Amino acid sequence: MKIRGRRIVPGRVEGQALASPSPFSFVGGADPVTGKILDPSTGVADERLAGHIFVFPRGKGSTVGSYVIYGLAKRGVGPAGIVNTSAEGIVAVGAILAGIPMVDQIDTGGLQTGDRLILDGDRGTVELPGVRATPVVSAVLRNRGRILIVRRSQKVGSFRGRWSAISGHLEGREDPKARAMREVREETGLRGLSLRARGSPVLARGDSTMYVVHPFLFDVTSRRVRLDWENVEHRWVHPKELDRFQTVPRLKDVVATVLR
Repeated sequence: MKIRGRRIVPGRVEGQALASPSPFSFVGGADPVTGKILDPSTGVADERLAGHIFVFPRGKGSTVGSYVIYGLAKRGVGPAGIVNTSAEGIVAVGAILAGIPMVDQIDTGGLQTGDRLILDGDRGTVELPGVRATPVVSAVLRNRGRILIVRRSQKVGSFRGRWSAISGHLEGREDPKARAMREVREETGLRGLSLRARGSPVLARGDSTMYVVHPFLFDVTSRRVRLDWENVEHRWVHPKELDRFQTVPRLKDVVATVLR
């Protein structure tokens, strides 16, 4: 799979990913002498940056962070590359000073620690040689402020027993909106959909498969759902309640991108 982003610092590098779900500050977040990650919110505390491609949503903290990145690189203990969702000035300046290849506008939520990455800062791409891309649609149905979630049956091919929005695979050059509406009709029996939003694709990981999720928000006039074989239970919940359920990967992000 190849993900297209934006070039920040040129250069091509290959290595294993260290992936953090949270924004990162190089001031206090990493040991400036050894390159060991100190911030526990990263999920990779005590790992060393050297030789790895560091993946995190964005930078934060003091402007001194730019010089910390430069110092890490000069000592040979800095990251081999940097991948961000949104490049923040402190990190970008540090990577430029240090000559560390960097790309942003990548949905980092789909990348995992241990992934083999090929970062091409000249073309602004990140490649995952061991991961296959699978395009899917996800239809978030809303009625009077609540959204529909369904629990997947044991007969489906992935994420059995997990809660999700109405979803389905895209085939060939199929129109995502048309597919989403078809899935809603087949899986819920609901009609009279009113499209309210279409979100940016979200990358959701399942082992060696990367689901490229195309999110849609539809308002519906009824909560009378007729499930087919793909789902065994349904609930109308407030979006803030999603944390209470064992959901498919990144359902909360899918919902957020259409409710903004």
